[in-house]
Amino acid sequence: MKPGKLKVLLIIEQCNPEWSSVPLEGYNYFQGIRQWVDVTLATHIRNREALEKLPKPPNAVYIPESALSRKYHRFIENIVAKGKINWPLYHALSYPIYEEFNRRVYQHFKSEIARGDYDIVHALTPMMPRYPVKAVKACKTTPFILGPVNGGVPFPPGFQETARQENANLNFLRAFGRFLIPGYRATYQKADRVLAGSTYTLNLIQRLFSLTDERISLFYENGIPKHFLQNSSASDHKDKIHLLFVGRLVPYKCADLVIAALGRLNASARDRLHLTIVGGGSEQQKLEQQVRDLKLEDIVHFAGWVEQKETLQYYRQADIFCFPSIREFGGAVVLEAMACGLPCIVANNGGIGEYVTEQTGFKIDPRSREYLTEQVAEKIDLLVKDENLRSRMSQKSTERAKEFVWENKATKIIEIYQEILEK
Repeated sequence: MKPGKLKVLLIIEQCNPEWSSVPLEGYNYFQGIRQWVDVTLATHIRNREALEKLPKPPNAVYIPESALSRKYHRFIENIVAKGKINWPLYHALSYPIYEEFNRRVYQHFKSEIARGDYDIVHALTPMMPRYPVKAVKACKTTPFILGPVNGGVPFPPGFQETARQENANLNFLRAFGRFLIPGYRATYQKADRVLAGSTYTLNLIQRLFSLTDERISLFYENGIPKHFLQNSSASDHKDKIHLLFVGRLVPYKCADLVIAALGRLNASARDRLHLTIVGGGSEQQKLEQQVRDLKLEDIVHFAGWVEQKETLQYYRQADIFCFPSIREFGGAVVLEAMACGLPCIVANNGGIGEYVTEQTGFKIDPRSREYLTEQVAEKIDLLVKDENLRSRMSQKSTERAKEFVWENKATKIIEIYQEILEK
């Protein structure tokens, strides 16, 4: 079957080109897939304004939100956000808002799906593996695809204090939901294919729902825009080697660990470095104090929060990317850095450890905070001293990142559609 003749219903609750994180991912998947097939998009009405600004507005059904849901959303934001978001509680309390969307999608499309109006039904967001998709009930003869779903990665044993700071004690709510949320298990058990965004999530889902290998595939969650594929321009910097961190300044992202690693370098290596920290968050004041305590003010710069599209200039001015986040599901910043030719130093727990290879950087097992800090310092020192190694890893990073260009990921999804339909 030729791709152009496929009719696909994409259910993407969060699909917005003007936002970041999952809504932007949802939009990029949608934009890539619709280049190949006839797409009908089911998305939340909050995305309508941004999507209708596009040069080619989508064929979309915008699912409305009740006044009660709007009030409830404001309510949970007020009680959950206290300087930083309590994510486990936020996701648990947010479920009724998603369920309203889920129910209304089913009511709107169930007859069309049952009639066979679509060749494929594909639900992409939310990407956490904890939500049901009621539309699967109507997919009696129409293949249903879920994902990529990603998440569930635990905190490393040596970082329990960080886990406490991130309210990990509430993570039991995930397992609780598996038994209480109607249709949750059926969504996975009836899906013709589940796309898992990381190896950890693939193994988790396969174990929970006893899925055969034929019904679940590894399909990394994140992608990158094609224009990111350009080597760093930092080779022009003769005086300093530019180290970069990009991410929210919250405990588990471990920007403090990068600063601590700088403090452990000998003076000759430290004097050759300049660290830029791009991002904002609840830990910023602590991090700034840490820099003062270590007397690193001359070599550490806080750029603050910037728009995603503006981060490109920071990648292109850098030489090394350091992101030792200890619990990262997607980690798009690592792919963006690799696309710009940066060797990457990451913690090997979650999705980011699967992006980085021995040819493109270093992935360090987070055995403990002390071990991770010491290893980050060692790898920074090695890359500072070995220009040839930096150059080789830079080239390999860009090559590796090409696999994750959104257009290439969309092509792979079309191949999955065809494979399922042929069966």
